[in-house]
Amino acid sequence: MNHIIDSLQQFWQFTGFANCAWQNLVMILIGIGFVTIAILKEWEPLLLVPIGFGMIIGNIPMFPGLNIGIYEDGSVLNILYQGVRQGWYPPLIFLGIGAMTDFSALISQPRLVLIGAAAQMGIFGAYLLALALGFAPNEAGAIGIIGGADGPTAIFLSSKLAPDLMGAIAVSAYSYMALVPVIQRPIMLALTTKKERLIEMPKPRPVSQREKIIFPIAGFLVTALIVPSGLPLLGMLFFGNLLKESGVTRRLAETARGPLIDVVTTLIGLTVGASTQADKFLSGKSLMIFGLGLLSFVIATASGVLFVKFINLFLKKGNKINPLIGNAGVSAVPDSARVSEVVGRESNPNNHLLMQAMAPNVAGVIGSAVAAGILLGFLG
Repeated sequence: MNHIIDSLQQFWQFTGFANCAWQNLVMILIGIGFVTIAILKEWEPLLLVPIGFGMIIGNIPMFPGLNIGIYEDGSVLNILYQGVRQGWYPPLIFLGIGAMTDFSALISQPRLVLIGAAAQMGIFGAYLLALALGFAPNEAGAIGIIGGADGPTAIFLSSKLAPDLMGAIAVSAYSYMALVPVIQRPIMLALTTKKERLIEMPKPRPVSQREKIIFPIAGFLVTALIVPSGLPLLGMLFFGNLLKESGVTRRLAETARGPLIDVVTTLIGLTVGASTQADKFLSGKSLMIFGLGLLSFVIATASGVLFVKFINLFLKKGNKINPLIGNAGVSAVPDSARVSEVVGRESNPNNHLLMQAMAPNVAGVIGSAVAAGILLGFLG
């Protein structure tokens, strides 16, 4: 009888119930919340469902030494997590993004690349705020990249500069990416007048296939020579786009933008979610990171809109830019461009801004990778 009781007590010690702390329950509830929002609201479900379920996985209480946790060397989760820790996954996602991105809007309207550059002020604004709050320069740089609205870039840079903060940074970046329509719309309306929102822009000119093929090669050379430290992201982005536009590597392009990016997105979401282990994630720093992440999105959106209003002072009537596309300078493709379209049509149902907004939107992808390269070069 004693043997049976001892066995049951030993069994109990290995259960999650026996090792459970309130912090685990908090994180599990947050994970369930992510999954619920993704399903009910359809906010970035391809990201939030894996991240949310990963949070649940990573916060199941366990007896120490079982070698199954994400931070235990040699465990299955730890091996999968190396793609995040070592920065393997983000370049593969950029390959897929390049293979699915059409740069025609940017090629036909090169002046709109400046809007994508202006929106990167969110990165450097959050960087300065993080420094003011006492974060180390490398940590501040990793936090600032949240303002680029690019989850893979945030993971890539934080893996190099502040791996201990990567869970909070990644979850913050993806969370706010999912909330782009909620965050950006009130800022756009507050910073523009009714007259400005009615501005109609001409359709982009047709772009030849030759231009589409030349662009990824020329774009890569220019950006990589300026910021060599951004090579892993920029190289894969433009390579993926060349696969798409060359016309002779269709199978490779379809693989990159289909099965490959789907698999990597699933793994990156699941392992980033699992990395939010309560004892490492629940801290004052995590709360500050989430606050700074929100501020960086606000600064990026406002910077893009205000920059358009500024350059409109120097443009003739009929050639002005609708400032509603300024929000699209952040790298959340194509969600921020869709917000430009939706808000624009609320003011003028006949005004379609999606194609024009895609130019600063894809410029923002390039801009966030360049900004990451600059920060890595100075702080790495």
